[in-house]
Amino acid sequence: MTAFSAELIGTFLLILLGNGVVANVVLKHTKGNNGGWIVITTGWALAVYVAVLVAGPHSGAHINPAVTISLAMAGLFDWSLAGLYITAQFLGAALGATTVWLIHKDHYKATEDSGAKLATFSTGPAIKNTGANLFSELVGTFVLLTSVFFITQPEIVLEEGASVQFGLGSLGALPVALVVWAIGLSLGGTTGYAINPARDLGPRIVHALLPIKNKGGSGWNYAWIPVIGPLIGGALATGLYLALS
Repeated sequence: MTAFSAELIGTFLLILLGNGVVANVVLKHTKGNNGGWIVITTGWALAVYVAVLVAGPHSGAHINPAVTISLAMAGLFDWSLAGLYITAQFLGAALGATTVWLIHKDHYKATEDSGAKLATFSTGPAIKNTGANLFSELVGTFVLLTSVFFITQPEIVLEEGASVQFGLGSLGALPVALVVWAIGLSLGGTTGYAINPARDLGPRIVHALLPIKNKGGSGWNYAWIPVIGPLIGGALATGLYLALS
């Protein structure tokens, strides 16, 4: 699998499962209707786990433009590949959101609340406050990227004092999933913790294009916050990493 394909498929799975759990909770007459915030945050964490599990060996599983740009800023990723990765991420996010809609078409028809429909595509603030909402996305992404930069590989220390690093295989996806779960539980209640420009903007564009009855607006006056906030948060995490390294 190429890196482009891995990022596309990984982000597709992320949005399919992540937005899928939101649809299951907020749309009418689903089995998971009114399942609550714990269900949503757990579903997103597991979505991250699956996405990283699949894409990780082939592309590093960035599945997030903020991750790609931050790693490039830190000198840990080639800038020449950034455009390729980000394009794949946005395409994967759009495909994932479209598939969620196809699966839940009857439930979109049964749901009258246009805000609930939009929530299955993109994030929005619990209380609209531009500065506070931007800061929330900034901090959430800062936590994510700081964790990505400083998660250490396990190692075995030999009697002679030498050490050997080794991978965790499929369990290697677990630390990032747990970080995303913690962000959702602790910090996500203000804005829905996009912490990923592709995760929010890609599906928001799809929402604007799809023929969903009574869907309302796509929230374009807010759309810049879950793009700019994560990019700033990632840049600050990069600065911290470079300062400490």
